Amino acid sequence: MADRTPAPRTPVYVIGGGPGGLAAAAALGERGVRAVVLERSHAVAGSWRAHYDGLRLHTTRRMSALPGLPIPRGYGRWVGRDDLVRYLERYVEHHRLECVTGVEVARVARAAADGDVPPNPWVLHASGGRELTARAVVVATGYSHTPYLPDWPGRTEYAGELLHAADYRNASPYQGKDVLVVGAGNSGAEIATELAEGGAGRIRLAVRTVPHVVRRSRLGWSAQRSAVLARRLPVTVADRVSALRARLCAPDLAGHGLPRPASVGVAGLYSRARAGAVPVRDTGLVRAVRAGRVEIVAAVESFDGDKPVLVDGSRVDAEVVIAATGYRPGLDDLVGHLDVLDARGHPRAHGARRQAAAPGLYFTGYANPASGMLRELATESRRIAQRIARDLR
Repeated sequence: MADRTPAPRTPVYVIGGGPGGLAAAAALGERGVRAVVLERSHAVAGSWRAHYDGLRLHTTRRMSALPGLPIPRGYGRWVGRDDLVRYLERYVEHHRLECVTGVEVARVARAAADGDVPPNPWVLHASGGRELTARAVVVATGYSHTPYLPDWPGRTEYAGELLHAADYRNASPYQGKDVLVVGAGNSGAEIATELAEGGAGRIRLAVRTVPHVVRRSRLGWSAQRSAVLARRLPVTVADRVSALRARLCAPDLAGHGLPRPASVGVAGLYSRARAGAVPVRDTGLVRAVRAGRVEIVAAVESFDGDKPVLVDGSRVDAEVVIAATGYRPGLDDLVGHLDVLDARGHPRAHGARRQAAAPGLYFTGYANPASGMLRELATESRRIAQRIARDLR
């Protein structure tokens, strides 16, 4: 039976109504702690609703569920975007979560203290002039909060269409057009593959660092399950095991511009994952590259009129450039003044680990392990709730 703590006079506020925020609120509720989720968009799962149409999880349905509610079997093994949104809406109903939408928190501040620590040490400055007091705060605005677009020289003079992957929806507008996709992470790989299948003209994928490409599943065994088991091993051992598995199971695409990472001095799969670069789950990229539908080219260095310029000096004819160049947490305005972020703008501590400079302030969803972000969020939510419930006794 869950350990239940009497609800405090003021709630714990959870900033962000995505999977991490909802899981944290549900876990707090299981421990008798009232939690209120504040979501800036018109509905929960706002960022997931905005993802491209063909998005599917790379993690299995069973290992992607949040605490207390399985994902319906009918959604399939690899859950699509719309089904995940439906699941999160159902999650709110199932756990009877308090969610307030259309409220954006601009800043989290310490409450003024006159001598003793105030009973509600946090003040949230939110849209509409709201000032909300809280005994604890969980920040769950997400690993992929703010799209990052490199400031390439000549970018603003580029004559073609330039967009971030966050603004891509489907391949329909690009039929017959020559497209350069910049960035060989999962988003870039999937968008390039979708363009190839959706009738785009010539498709190039600009790669700076050769990614580790793994099959999403082989003989029923998912790459996610391998990653979960690998977390029990020293990272150097896990790297060696993954390299051996790649040689046995993954095709060598060196002749197409994608050599095996180890052959060009790239760190091992799990070493890179710990640094934030998760492996690319193959959902069709290998087939598209081998068929010549997706061409691998060097990284973009700048723009010259209507042509992107690559680091090898070549110029590319591209009517459209889609920058799958990642995201930033976007936490500086919210909590940057509290001395809780590192030089990259990431929380110094996340999950249930205490922020020495800000007790009672927690972060969830700021790690993206190879074993799966949703699985990580589920684990973090339980630990954060346990810590907060203990502190509020």
